[in-house]
Amino acid sequence: MNNSIKKGGQLSSIRDFVLWGEKQFLEAELFFGHGTANALDEAAALVLKVVEQPYNLSEEALDLALSEREKARVLKLIDERINTRQPAAYLTGEALFAGLTFYVDERVLVPRSPIAELIVEQFSPWIEANKVERVLDLCTGSGCIAIACSYAFPDASIDAVDLSPEALEVCRINIAKHDKIGKVEAIESDLFENLSGRRYDIIVSNPPYVCTKEWESLPKEFHHEPDMGFKGGESGLDLVDKILSEGALYLNPKGILVVEVGSSAEMLLEKYPMVPFCWLEFEFGGDGVFLLTAEQLIECQPFFNN
Repeated sequence: MNNSIKKGGQLSSIRDFVLWGEKQFLEAELFFGHGTANALDEAAALVLKVVEQPYNLSEEALDLALSEREKARVLKLIDERINTRQPAAYLTGEALFAGLTFYVDERVLVPRSPIAELIVEQFSPWIEANKVERVLDLCTGSGCIAIACSYAFPDASIDAVDLSPEALEVCRINIAKHDKIGKVEAIESDLFENLSGRRYDIIVSNPPYVCTKEWESLPKEFHHEPDMGFKGGESGLDLVDKILSEGALYLNPKGILVVEVGSSAEMLLEKYPMVPFCWLEFEFGGDGVFLLTAEQLIECQPFFNN
């Protein structure tokens, strides 16, 4: 820390600290992928949080000088990021998703799903936005998907489901933060277990889908996140299998199911070669997200229930 302060003492502006932070992160060989893609963006996220400036800061504003208190705070955060390998979002208590800001801590995964892009586009062209009345977010974590869906479909009721009481505490913080009480309901449930009688126009899920072997080899940053949010069993598909086999019972006739399976996509295709998964493409990066209609889910039940 003393060495950091000695170097940081020569710095003055926002730009100085961002570029210096980038250099420190690269030298430390950190892993990026929890809301930022590289060392520069990660350093910017930390510095801009401290100086309370937006991410789309103007070029001129980058030359604004930090106060001594702000300098000390930035140096501390950069030092913590390097020494603890915690994702930056845990250090700031904040993450961006679908253009919205969410509170996060180590009770939930850091929001980063490409599903954000689908939500912003109201799942077009797969469903008519003005006909969406109910949405289910399975394995909601921080509630970011559920709350973003509430913005996308302001007249719809959203259910945010998770098995973890700790995650639901964070979810409720974000529901209140975004003034969505009464619009988004946080429900403790093992997938569909406590949802009897409810049907949805959209079921969306970013469930645990990492196989045990892959989980053990992930960079240190991931191991600060709750392992419950990752582990999908030996194959990575334990929860995905249940969503596929039970989802049709909770979808309206014209509804859609959207699920992120990430690195388990290949395993899923091998297991269900006859299922017409529609693999979605993203303008801003990301893959491993499939879509099935309610009709397709019903037709494929024999494959899921074998």
